[in-house]
Amino acid sequence: MTSPSHYSSAPVSKFLLICFPNYQSWQHWLALPFSFLFLLAMGANATLLITIWLEASLHGPMCYLLSLLSLLDVVLCLTIIPKVLAIFWFDLRSISFSACFLQMFIMSSFLPMESCTFMGMAYDRYVAICHPLRYPSITSGQFVAKASALIIARNALLLSPVPLLSARLCYCGKNVIENCICANLSVSRLSCDSITMNRIYQLVASWTLLGSDFILIFISYIFILRAVFKLKTEGAAVKALSTCGSHFILILFFSTILLVVVLTNVARKKVPMDILILLNILHHLIPPALNPIVYGFQTKELKQGFQKLLQRGF
Repeated sequence: MTSPSHYSSAPVSKFLLICFPNYQSWQHWLALPFSFLFLLAMGANATLLITIWLEASLHGPMCYLLSLLSLLDVVLCLTIIPKVLAIFWFDLRSISFSACFLQMFIMSSFLPMESCTFMGMAYDRYVAICHPLRYPSITSGQFVAKASALIIARNALLLSPVPLLSARLCYCGKNVIENCICANLSVSRLSCDSITMNRIYQLVASWTLLGSDFILIFISYIFILRAVFKLKTEGAAVKALSTCGSHFILILFFSTILLVVVLTNVARKKVPMDILILLNILHHLIPPALNPIVYGFQTKELKQGFQKLLQRGF
């Protein structure tokens, strides 16, 4: 494993991450903007969480779900980006076997957790607009607690086989991962065994969960639009839609970047591997950095809560 070719008959105990196999000079140019986006993501999400925690007027179902989304973004970012920046700044490419598969588990399960959180937020908006009188009784604190537990349990249980299937493979040859992160297929293709089961399970499980979430989000918004267009009071439709604006923008960020990653992977023979790696990292960095900022600027209650905290000096 220490030979120049990185091949050995001994079992692999660690991997080496090669971020951009064909253009390794990219990492020097990307280190500064990536560091800025990471600090922005951590600072913006921390500010959002503190604001919701300390401001009693924000203790409602929508803000609780937004807090869950923010926590998922923070954990996902902290799992991936510090290692990427360590490679960019200090050339620390080595990652242990266990750390690699822990990173794989978090990446595999947290992405569907986020889409499931968006589904919960869409349901919250559906109840608020279509059944406003029943909103307090339906979307109570108990609802948020049960929804959060379901979001975490569903995706953690159904997607834990992804890293488990990869970890059980025999890694007895090359230990160089041509990626900045321990993505399932990037790691498992280094195995001496067949990875057909890994490919099939990840494809079916991931897209079943993500697909079902987005279908339910789409259905929720159909009912919301139908209810809004039936409103006859002047300005009521605009007010109702404004409550969904921030949520819609977050979904747009999430789905657009995800769609770009998917399309480029489908056309991987025509798209350079380095571009795919770059898009994969940005997918885990841009939404966490922009989500709290967009939601903060779009939501009147959050802006007022943040201003109150500034006036009180936290």
